[in-house]
Amino acid sequence: MSVDPPYRADVVGSFLRTPAIKKARTDHEAGRLDDEGLRRVEDAEIAALIAKQRAAGLQLATDGEFRRSWWHFDFFGMLDGVDIVTLDHGIQFAGVETQPRGVQVSGRIGFPGDHPMLEHFRFVRDRTTVTPKISIPAPTVLHFRLEQDAVVTGEYGERDDILEDLAAAYRDAVAAFYDAGCRYLQLDDTAWAYLCSQEELGKAEARGIRTEDIAERYAGLLSAALRDKPEDLTVTTHVCRGNFRSTWISSGGYEPVAEQLLAETPYDGYFLEYDTERAGGFEPLRLLPEGDKTVVLGLITSKSGDLEDPADVKRRIDEASGFVALDQLALSPQCGFASTEEGNVLTEEAQWAKVRSVVEIAADVWR
Repeated sequence: MSVDPPYRADVVGSFLRTPAIKKARTDHEAGRLDDEGLRRVEDAEIAALIAKQRAAGLQLATDGEFRRSWWHFDFFGMLDGVDIVTLDHGIQFAGVETQPRGVQVSGRIGFPGDHPMLEHFRFVRDRTTVTPKISIPAPTVLHFRLEQDAVVTGEYGERDDILEDLAAAYRDAVAAFYDAGCRYLQLDDTAWAYLCSQEELGKAEARGIRTEDIAERYAGLLSAALRDKPEDLTVTTHVCRGNFRSTWISSGGYEPVAEQLLAETPYDGYFLEYDTERAGGFEPLRLLPEGDKTVVLGLITSKSGDLEDPADVKRRIDEASGFVALDQLALSPQCGFASTEEGNVLTEEAQWAKVRSVVEIAADVWR
């Protein structure tokens, strides 16, 4: 088993919101609970979650994203120059649409020194004896999700003019989390999966995104964002095909972006979804450079409570090791259990059974 992140048994980050969290948020929105009351409930539930992760055998701890409504909008809306606005449509998943929210650039993009998620990280840091981990959305997501008219400030002439400031904001974010004691940071990213789907590329073009050479440009954006990453900070990414109420958005294997993603971005690890045939085969993993980079195989689905047969999971790990060394592989659920506060369609009991299964299988494979 590994002693440094990403761990042989790992998790993406989010967990099903507990009944107490759901009630507190409902009461807060209705005006029956003030900000301090909501924070007290969140604090108590996150402390309990940290203990549950430890009891399940994980070597890391997250706050489960219990303080967030969305995996990405909450972080983006707390940046300088970025607002979360109401649109006339949501994000279309398979058979269901999200609430109509979107990102708007209303000023010069920057990372504020008092970004609330720094304190979210410190709360976990001060309450765990294992590695505290925080996940934030990747800068590529902000760019990719912009609507046609989402840049409403004169600070930028064209959509791509935001990229330099966006990279600088993330360099400041990386530095701020590091100074807060973070040594395990994850950038969650749907953009790379969408680049593997012709349908999603078509939608992007309709939003005014220039898709020609976009994988190379996104690799450049991430390289600029992580340019000053300290050597003892592990930064991973999770590539997601959509995760809302157990549904999904995109299909397509990693081959179209594998070289740019695995070889040209300066990540230390890649959480890749491999729980369904929509992800394609393991062949793109051959492009992972030999050395310290790790692919965390998302072979355990977070979208249902059905528990995978450990023998099947081990067989697939063995299959993946035909393209990349076993020492450069690890295991996790394919995504978080609740990318939004609604959560996926499974019980808390099933969620923890999945986490324990990841730990047990990893212990058998990497003895």
